[in-house]
Amino acid sequence: MTTFEALTYREFGDPCDVLAIEARPFGELGAGDIRVRVTLSPINPSDVIPVWGAYRHRTRLPKTPGYEGVGVVTELGPGVATSWLGRRVLPLRGEGLWQQYATVPSQFAIRVPDSVDDETASQLYINPMTAWVIATKELRLNPDDVVVVNAGGSSLGHVFAQLSRILGYRLIAVCRTRQHTVLLKDLGAWAVISCADDGELPQAVKDLTQGLGASIGIDSIGGGDGHALIRCVRPEGTVLNIGLLSGIPINWIALGDQHPRVTVRPFWLRRWRETAPAAEWCKSFAELLALTKGGQLVIPPSCGRFRLRNFAAGLQMDQTRGRQGKVIFAPWD
Repeated sequence: MTTFEALTYREFGDPCDVLAIEARPFGELGAGDIRVRVTLSPINPSDVIPVWGAYRHRTRLPKTPGYEGVGVVTELGPGVATSWLGRRVLPLRGEGLWQQYATVPSQFAIRVPDSVDDETASQLYINPMTAWVIATKELRLNPDDVVVVNAGGSSLGHVFAQLSRILGYRLIAVCRTRQHTVLLKDLGAWAVISCADDGELPQAVKDLTQGLGASIGIDSIGGGDGHALIRCVRPEGTVLNIGLLSGIPINWIALGDQHPRVTVRPFWLRRWRETAPAAEWCKSFAELLALTKGGQLVIPPSCGRFRLRNFAAGLQMDQTRGRQGKVIFAPWD
């Protein structure tokens, strides 16, 4: 084999239209690099939204999406210990993973224990690491905190619910329908609010908190939903905007006038990833892997697997309302 398949886009637009399979040649490995045969790579909103052009100012084309996944080390660059060969790893902080092979720095590759299956390992980065870094490093959440999270029925919302049981903070999960209520409470959520059934969100949160409001808000949607979440937070509280599921940015200019006593700021896992020392990076994953191994953090199984050549069908399933679990690309199936 002299080339391998990579799912790439060279212009912004509908992912089903602009993504295409390209043959990519094997390049020389640099010092400290490893080549990984990608086994599984999930579809996340953070993979798809940039394809539409939402972050075009910081997206260099052509680009292969895929922020997280799992694979097996097949080749070593100069200076890499032979013990890496054949090991299952999370091949992160390198190239996008919607391809058959990826090159990554060995110092940031995370070895996967035998006790963790491929589906679980492939989903440990985007949502679990985002929630873990926010909860333990960015905000240092504790039992005094009441945290309100929108998109509560998402994979990220499920992780925040499980971490609330581990770290002790009280979680209010906001969902569009009641279908997620039982599961979220089983996972650890203190309360679940259905926007469609429970009226105006800020008042519902105040009713739950004796009129105080939440101390922390975590917004994954942006737009009007993001502004409604900010109104749920008490004076001197903090809101992190971490996603753009609506495709509509937060109106940062209006925040000072509308919410003068609430601190609102963006959080990008990418920025933490780029600045975190290798030792901190590896330690954070070790903590997540320990929670997974101990059964305190459970990653649900995928709802479907697709080859790269069937990417359009995978992307369409990913947009299906009410689906349970992530859609995953399996480049070698």
